[in-house]
Amino acid sequence: MLGLADARTRMTRRLVARATGGGPVDLSTLEAVPRRLLRPLRRTELDPVPRLGRTAPEPVHRLAHMFGMNIWLVSGHAEAKAVLADQASFSNDIRPYVGLAGSRVGGLGFTDPPEHTRLRSLLTPEFTMRRIERLTPWVEAIVDAQLDAMAADGPVVDLVERFAFPVPFLVICELLGLPVEDRERFRALSHARFDVTSGGSAAFGAISESQEFLLEATRRQRREPGDGLLGRVIAALGDDVSDEEIAGLADGVFTGGYETTASMLALGSLVLLRDRRHFDLVRDDDGAIDRVVEEMLRYLTVVQIAFPRFAKVDVDLFGHRIAKGDVVIAALSRADRDSRVGPDLDTFDPHRPPSPHLAFGHGFHRCVGAELARLELRTAFPRLVRRFPELALAVEPADLRFRDQSIVYAVDSLPVHLGRSSGTSRAS
Repeated sequence: MLGLADARTRMTRRLVARATGGGPVDLSTLEAVPRRLLRPLRRTELDPVPRLGRTAPEPVHRLAHMFGMNIWLVSGHAEAKAVLADQASFSNDIRPYVGLAGSRVGGLGFTDPPEHTRLRSLLTPEFTMRRIERLTPWVEAIVDAQLDAMAADGPVVDLVERFAFPVPFLVICELLGLPVEDRERFRALSHARFDVTSGGSAAFGAISESQEFLLEATRRQRREPGDGLLGRVIAALGDDVSDEEIAGLADGVFTGGYETTASMLALGSLVLLRDRRHFDLVRDDDGAIDRVVEEMLRYLTVVQIAFPRFAKVDVDLFGHRIAKGDVVIAALSRADRDSRVGPDLDTFDPHRPPSPHLAFGHGFHRCVGAELARLELRTAFPRLVRRFPELALAVEPADLRFRDQSIVYAVDSLPVHLGRSSGTSRAS
């Protein structure tokens, strides 16, 4: 899930280079993304807009022909799964197209096998179900501490600032083993990388700074390994893994597990506040949270598009000829509303049979931290509504402002009245 805005801007500069007949260029200097390419990010509050301009929402259709090549949008569920799983026909590696800046692009999302396979194997042991389950008391303590802080700051607080962002931020910092004194410096770099309003220059600047920060942290851990993920990988593999590789992986873990989970916590809280039946279900039914979280993941699909795929060969994609070098974008938020999967998927219904979703992607690039995200959501929502059973929006819904040109969809702030506190942070 990391660096999607960065990938998008680099893709556009690749097109510019082809059109002008120039050689490789540094795509990070793009000052604006063409408006046509922003269409898959548009939403009305929590819902993707039903049409992309004048283009009918076919499962596979050409979004644009720009700079001498086609850009395809895949919005059907089955079609998106097929693209995401097809490593033979499509590549995620954008580094050849970003000039000297390509050396700064790390992590799983921008690599293909066998490099991807080797890098992912470094992270997989850190995200097994056994390891995740052992984190439960620690995640609970972080959530409870934030609820205590909210109660002290009330009666009106911004749920985004005081809850949705601090919880995953602290979880990921603890997981990586980042020193407390470094955390605020890194937090300031996180938001810009997913926002495409300023083109690639701002997003790529943020990703470069964050990776430089993590490279410094990795070098310190190389000298004195801690007990976090960085230290454990270094202790286990030593010189078999480079500082740059570790920093790239850590950057992916941070951005994939911070911004996305924070958005899910904020928008998921809004879902509960919009319909008291859902709020009460989470508060009163211990057995409901798993299906509530799965339906939230599907309904919200906060990561709106997957990493761009570059066609390595000519391929027939459900009746459409995709030429070698064309770009294919899977619109995950639209695929998870595909009416062919089930009825009424534009509504949030935690009582429906679980619907398969692509909120964590699919195939060999599926989010490695999916179970950690689920743990945070399943822990946070019941504790929130039980601690503050009278929680309510403090503004009119029409006054909320959403990030409608961001790869990770989000709400800027969520002011709430806390109401009566139950007096305890513990969910029981």
